[in-house]
Amino acid sequence: MTLNKVHLVGRAGRDPEVKYFESGKVVANFTLAVNRNTSNRDEPPDWFDLEVWDKTAEVAANYVKKGSLIGVSGALKFDRWNDRNTGDERQKPVIRVDRLELLGSRRDNEAASSTSTYDDDF
Repeated sequence: MTLNKVHLVGRAGRDPEVKYFESGKVVANFTLAVNRNTSNRDEPPDWFDLEVWDKTAEVAANYVKKGSLIGVSGALKFDRWNDRNTGDERQKPVIRVDRLELLGSRRDNEAASSTSTYDDDF
């Protein structure tokens, strides 16, 4: 038996970047900031790269904005590539989202996107 399941709740770190393919497939990529449950308020959030496909990607493109509170379920995968300059193999963890939950009200999400303190430069 194997298990690869991730559940996260946090705020979108940026608006989704959406790509449409000739095959009709759609992918959306964005980040998620998740605060840890600690008493230390100065601790920065953990950041996760998200990859969302097909209908769920279209929902993300239409409704998720920077600062939106969302919940995701998916699987952990690693994107691998060779560095163009050094030729070294690189990798980064990505959450392949199967399920996206829009949390909070529309008003909450609009307010969060206009007052968000998350940086895109992480």
